[in-house]
Amino acid sequence: MPQAPANTKAIQKTLDVLNNVILGKETQIKLAIACLLARGHLLIEDLPGMGKTTLSHALAKALGLSYNRIQFTSDILPADILGVSVFEMEASQGNDKHGVFRFHSGPIFSQLVLADEINRATPKAQSALLEAMEEGQVTIEGETRPLPKPFFVIATQNPASQAGTFPLPESQLDRFLMRISIGYPDAKSEMELLTGVDRRKLVSQLKQVITLDELKLFQASVDQVHASKSVLEYLQRIIHFTRYDGGYSYGLSPRGGLGLLKAAKAWALLHERNHLIPEDIQAVLPSVVDHRLADAAHQSTHGVSSQILQRIAVIQ
Repeated sequence: MPQAPANTKAIQKTLDVLNNVILGKETQIKLAIACLLARGHLLIEDLPGMGKTTLSHALAKALGLSYNRIQFTSDILPADILGVSVFEMEASQGNDKHGVFRFHSGPIFSQLVLADEINRATPKAQSALLEAMEEGQVTIEGETRPLPKPFFVIATQNPASQAGTFPLPESQLDRFLMRISIGYPDAKSEMELLTGVDRRKLVSQLKQVITLDELKLFQASVDQVHASKSVLEYLQRIIHFTRYDGGYSYGLSPRGGLGLLKAAKAWALLHERNHLIPEDIQAVLPSVVDHRLADAAHQSTHGVSSQILQRIAVIQ
């Protein structure tokens, strides 16, 4: 059976560091790291001021990743995200003048990109992220340019009920492996926030915990987590239910099904296991499935996963 990396202490140390910054949100932090290990992208939907930006910046610092934040607004353009070619004059002999177009890369060319308040931008600007998230590259002015590796997008969005928002279309939502919500802190964590050190100061003092080579090793190890036939059959029953038996207008796509499997494997790796168990699928199911199927089921945010967990038996 394939073996998980021996140095799982590096991941645990990363979790400990992040839990010291984002208090009382261990599950959300684990899901964020699992999303990165599975080579997916993360959508965080929450009210302003919940720590979305702090979490993304802390992740970048702890993992030693280059980091850029893009503030999405109603007037942002694709070129503001991807970059643009600018005509620049060059020095020449005599009176001859000539110049060349030079490409100035946009903030998308980073290992971790925070797309802040993505649903405040127009659909045209939102779509500028599609190729980057799916292919790990961007095509600008007919030329394809690769993005850094690893490449991880964390997008934040305000609830659709807030003014000035443009709902993400299904095609964009499907590019996000997971969607999570941080939520309010509990009473103990709130008191520590009120009496402790400023979280932004803690983030600025963070040191790199995992090397880039270690991170790539963990990402490669996700694919090596063993999934038995019985666990895969459980996963297949979930996918089948969303398509045919749940009464939804559409079901989980093949990309969504593969994403669910990969996210579950990453969750298993986080818990130092080299094999998949049904509880791994159940742990990541809400964050992988709900944002893809909420509209199809005409239900609340977490209604789809709750129904699946209630109606699909682990053993048949």
